[in-house]
Amino acid sequence: MSIPETQKAVIFYENGGELKYTDIPVPKPKPSELLINVKYSGVCHTDLHAWKGDWPLPTKLPLVGGHEGAGVVVAMGENVRGWKIGDFAGIKWLNGSCMTCEYCEKSNESNCPDADLSGYTHDGSFQQYATADAVHAAKIPQGTDLAQVAPVLCAGITVYKALKSARLQAGEWVAISGASGGLGSLAVQYAKAMGYRILGIDSGEEKKKLFKELGGEYFIDFAESKDVVAEVIKVTNGGAHGVINVSVSEAAIAASAEYCRSNGTVVLVGLPAGAQMRSEVFSHVVKSISVVGSYVGNRADSREAIDFFTRGLVSAPIKVVGLSQLAEVYEKMEKGMIAGRYVVDTSK
Repeated sequence: MSIPETQKAVIFYENGGELKYTDIPVPKPKPSELLINVKYSGVCHTDLHAWKGDWPLPTKLPLVGGHEGAGVVVAMGENVRGWKIGDFAGIKWLNGSCMTCEYCEKSNESNCPDADLSGYTHDGSFQQYATADAVHAAKIPQGTDLAQVAPVLCAGITVYKALKSARLQAGEWVAISGASGGLGSLAVQYAKAMGYRILGIDSGEEKKKLFKELGGEYFIDFAESKDVVAEVIKVTNGGAHGVINVSVSEAAIAASAEYCRSNGTVVLVGLPAGAQMRSEVFSHVVKSISVVGSYVGNRADSREAIDFFTRGLVSAPIKVVGLSQLAEVYEKMEKGMIAGRYVVDTSK
């Protein structure tokens, strides 16, 4: 397979700076890495945060963002095992980890202090060719629609792990705050496949329609509801057993502790810049609720989440645009105008 010397990519040289659609060199894989010809990449809210420099961990600069890349293995380092040229592979947020620390030993690789992050500390999938550690790259079955599977590589894995972290049983209520966005729309489907009753919180007729089409049971438009907390408690007859916070609203996160059922679990996923989780201590203690953070997933979570997709139990509601239009996607994302997930085609 012929590999060019240069490729198209979107790169920025300072946080919040110009997103340049330009030619850059094709990277060379290290001994333990794959070189993947990225066909499609999902666009995640994390990519927007990385560009803006919203988080305390500094990004690599200059940086090619993106961490939901689906493509084809075209080259590999001499130490790689278990892969062959032509395999379908996915680039995830966790690009690599040390595999020797306490966290890696216990399959909590995302907490590795030396973790390498796609589109943050490692050039990511908003380019036609990208590298990924062979141990952490996601195996994608041959014949898979690469545009459709791309969002599963972060959004799908992340919400699947979050639902597992909520420790729910079939038939219990899960409230999804931000239910019709990129993560939320997948969370609804995983929750349905796992047997939960689903209450969604979001705003707008388009998002309500999407929520219902995906199998959600009850939708609350936070812009129209007189009291979101009271409505959740009434509908669920006491509060949600679990809450998945994928919205980027600090107020919505605080409200989730109020409408969480006694002995329930609030799962924090979305990362609004500078936000605090506020919970009234008396109620928190008396209700005996748990608040947990859920940060992407490990290799097993990834395999399981992709398996749900390949069995047809989840699908990403996507809109495909050219990689050259990435800045326009970010603009829509900032305005809260996206239902589902945008995916960029690296050939355009």
